[in-house]
Amino acid sequence: MSNRIVRINELVQREINDILRHDYQSETVAMTVTEVRVAPDLRDARVFVSIVGDEQMVEAKFRWLRRMAPKIRAEVARRVTIKFLPRFEYVLDSGAAQSVKILKLLDDLGPVPAPDSDPNERSS
Repeated sequence: MSNRIVRINELVQREINDILRHDYQSETVAMTVTEVRVAPDLRDARVFVSIVGDEQMVEAKFRWLRRMAPKIRAEVARRVTIKFLPRFEYVLDSGAAQSVKILKLLDDLGPVPAPDSDPNERSS
């Protein structure tokens, strides 16, 4: 991946996060853009979004985001000057949710017992 595409990915991610935080603060409290992958021809981009909450809330917030996509894209176009502004395809990033599930499972296991003292260790 070229350095230019990497910079565009980061710029678009930063701008979308900024738009969500400032313009739609109450709706996007539990929402974060985790990654943006712009195609080399700048025509398409995948926007990975992590949403924290139960399944119904995640679905509702994701539907809201998809409805707001044209307004968000228009605002990104106003802020960013590049030859082509890609079409955004929003993808639900379940990595954070999976991490929370794993941490919960580990917490449910309880504390790890302390290992017995090492037989090679000498007491003085």
